[in-house]
Amino acid sequence: MGSWTYRHWSVAAAATLITLVLLGVPTVLLPNGFFSREIEPTWWSYPVWIVSAVLCGLLAATYVGAGERESRPSTRGGVGGVVLTWFAIGCPVCNKLVLLALGASGALSWFAPLQPVLAVLGLGLLAVALRARLRTARSCPIPQS
Repeated sequence: MGSWTYRHWSVAAAATLITLVLLGVPTVLLPNGFFSREIEPTWWSYPVWIVSAVLCGLLAATYVGAGERESRPSTRGGVGGVVLTWFAIGCPVCNKLVLLALGASGALSWFAPLQPVLAVLGLGLLAVALRARLRTARSCPIPQS
């Protein structure tokens, strides 16, 4: 990241802000009139939300200047990390998928205690995806044209 240009950092900042909104609005970490939340967010939801947004922004910046012939690892880990983070910071009884699978009592007794684990796994996947993208860019740089 030491060789990143202003463009890289601009994309990182923009992607971070977009991720903050895309994760914050449906999980109601950003108060809004579109969604509601039955259970208040946990204390760790906010740091997980912010760290995941920063990691997503940095991951997005690794695609700046990517050419067609470029061969870098995919970011399936990044997408998986965002999905796990979204499940981790969301309201356990507001998530329709969780309610369909476990019911309201299952969501509180089974899913809610797993949310911190999902947060750690999600952040880990994002960090691994970012590390893979950065290592590959450093070991096989694309010539500037």
